[in-house]
Amino acid sequence: MTSPFGDLVVIANPRSGRGRVGEELPELERQLLARRLGHRIVATEGPGHASAIAADALRDGTRFLVAVGGDGTVQEVVNGMIEDDRPVAPDAVLGVVAAGSGSDFVRTFGLPGDAIRAVRHLEGDRVYPIDVMRVDVAADGGTDSRYVPNIAEVGLGADVVRRAERLPRWLGRSRYFWGFWLSMGGHRPTPIDVGVDRKSFRGMANNVVVANCQFYGGGMKVSPRSYPSDGLLDVQISTGPKSEAFTLLPKIYRGEHVPHPHIKELRGREVRVEAERPLSVEGDGEVLGMTPARFTVLPEILTLKI
Repeated sequence: MTSPFGDLVVIANPRSGRGRVGEELPELERQLLARRLGHRIVATEGPGHASAIAADALRDGTRFLVAVGGDGTVQEVVNGMIEDDRPVAPDAVLGVVAAGSGSDFVRTFGLPGDAIRAVRHLEGDRVYPIDVMRVDVAADGGTDSRYVPNIAEVGLGADVVRRAERLPRWLGRSRYFWGFWLSMGGHRPTPIDVGVDRKSFRGMANNVVVANCQFYGGGMKVSPRSYPSDGLLDVQISTGPKSEAFTLLPKIYRGEHVPHPHIKELRGREVRVEAERPLSVEGDGEVLGMTPARFTVLPEILTLKI
């Protein structure tokens, strides 16, 4: 017996979650065998490997890919499933077993955040079409592109991610706590120019959130009105004092921080961000590059197993 979408290629980052994914792989395989789901598990060996595994599997005829790890692993698999803004295989299905240190993508869809329960959602034929955003940034003297399924940021939030990446891995999710405080000290609002389709914002801002889904940062419901199959990106521009990045946290976890007089909200298919000085850009907890940046929605380009 196998899935309606054929055998699974399970792409796992054993180092994700401070090695927790590697520890859970034997139990994950037992669960797959118990449900008689045909599969093979492929462990990633470094950055970018998950994308290569995904692309190769699709070209070899596999149509059911499962990303095992955090949001970074999901993003890499997604980037192996899309080429030149088109799906490598239009009938391919993406499954996610959330098992990393940061697993926010699955929250929007009500999928569990642990490996054992997540396997149950790999059975059956329930799927959901999802949008993905293409992010174009300045990088290494040129431009770089990345496909981001969840949420991207420009400014303070991206600085936090950049700082956190330099901290020891053994700190786990607390790297982002320390990255936040290290970034807050030297942060200053910057004049920015944001265009969202035919709408625009010009002024001082601390942070810009561009959301396809709802959650980031370990469970913060930052974009409560985002629906990842509506063909639109939700933008939040934070214009208040930088202290609000801290004082609004309780409301952000509940998704109750908007509407707010210091948060400008826009929606559209394409978002352009320029700034007086280059600002960091991150997507799904990965530093992507610097401004100027462009975010473009690719409507219902992938199919998610739910």
